Amino acid sequence: MITLHHCPQTRSMRSLWLLHELGVEFEVVKHGFDKSLRDPSYLKMSPAGRVPSLELDGEAIFETGAICEVLCERFSPDTLGRPAGHAERAQWLIWVHFAETISQHAAALTQQHVALREDAMRSPIVMKLEAARILKCYAALERRLTGRDHLLDGGFSAADISVGQAVYLARSFAHLDGFEAVQAWYDRITAREGFIASLPGDETLFDGDFFAAWEV
Repeated sequence: MITLHHCPQTRSMRSLWLLHELGVEFEVVKHGFDKSLRDPSYLKMSPAGRVPSLELDGEAIFETGAICEVLCERFSPDTLGRPAGHAERAQWLIWVHFAETISQHAAALTQQHVALREDAMRSPIVMKLEAARILKCYAALERRLTGRDHLLDGGFSAADISVGQAVYLARSFAHLDGFEAVQAWYDRITAREGFIASLPGDETLFDGDFFAAWEV
């Protein structure tokens, strides 16, 4: 049995989307985005107290990139994954892990806009810098996706899932205006049943659709 430990609207959505696309049987254990992740029983699965973690064949796996590689190698090496020796293997790995480049900036902005509840704790400069860094990531994606339907020429893969989920969160802080190829790709992949099934219900982390940076 596969068990995913998940918090809605966090990086664990990436693993949830992938599991839906793989079409395997799994169960989800939902956690709050709070100190409960520091419980000793959970720390045995994810020593830094983060989501996701995945229970597979009695082994606990954490880190979204590792989870992605393990699941694809086992269940979909030639479709959602790209096996060792495949001509697209390097590009697949690059874009699967590029998701974290985007996510680190979205995480910083989530902290500023959501986690820091008092205005005096927040930094307008950090908000602007991190939003600008997300736009640079969009620009990199625009160059890659111009003339392509997906990140890899061979078609939809876990690379699109990983980056697509990162963009899903990043859009809360930086619009896709002006990035036509990225917008078309995003619309395409988020129309998939796997993405729709991974969306949160009423359990949302963000209390708004968009968080604009403050004026410095």
